[in-house]
Amino acid sequence: MSTTPPGTAPHTTTPGHRLRADEITIGYDERVISESLSIEIPDGEFTVIVGPNACGKSTLLRALSRLLKPRSGAVVLDGRSISSYPAKEVARRLGLLPQTSVAPEGIRVAELVARGRFPRQSMFRQWTPEDETAVQDAMTATGVTDLSSRLVDELSGGQRQRVWVAMVLAQETPLVLLDEPTTFLDIAHQIELLDLCAELNRARGRTMVAVLHDLNHAFRYADHLVAMKSGRIVAQGRPAEIVDAELIEDVFGLRCRIIDDPESHTPLVIPRLRGT
Repeated sequence: MSTTPPGTAPHTTTPGHRLRADEITIGYDERVISESLSIEIPDGEFTVIVGPNACGKSTLLRALSRLLKPRSGAVVLDGRSISSYPAKEVARRLGLLPQTSVAPEGIRVAELVARGRFPRQSMFRQWTPEDETAVQDAMTATGVTDLSSRLVDELSGGQRQRVWVAMVLAQETPLVLLDEPTTFLDIAHQIELLDLCAELNRARGRTMVAVLHDLNHAFRYADHLVAMKSGRIVAQGRPAEIVDAELIEDVFGLRCRIIDDPESHTPLVIPRLRGT
């Protein structure tokens, strides 16, 4: 899988927070997951959210992308409540890869990736050479070009995941939200995908937000780390500044040592042996 990002002009923003949540309460049915939660996503950085299962990471991402409406408070995108935008306008500003995605039956890879261009279409603007280039570049970046004529239903879990990532990249949004994007990928493709996300962030100026389970991946790639527990944010900042053994034990219940990663010089978690 190539780490060459889709060919878009660099996106620049003034320093600040294009996306934030102000005192939101979110949940499902009668169950509240997070109450009065606030977060600001730093522009132009790679933010990674970590935490134990069922702590509210994916729920927060769904709220930030407008898939889940807060019971109170507001998600703000570019200075306005995200709920005030038409759906297509949100999709031109923010791309989302949810935790689970279901492709229409009988759809082929190239057709699914091309759906990332839907927010750019209108009655007056149909398919253009720029759309074709965006789709081809996204498939090249994620290593799925050779699969373009295959049915999505026939692919392995890892192949499907890369196709979904390609669709999000083809959307060409300045903000990209990814919920557990390395699910189903083997270790080599996990690293290649995270390298691609870092390249999109650093070379193209896209603001990236990802939920990750692997702590060492999170610490290596994050500019801004958010640690969650029981629906609340317990720490956030540069990994090197906030990660220590006490934080890992508090959030994950894991006794460990933190050492310096010899490759990236970021925090590296070494679980302690039982009884030591």
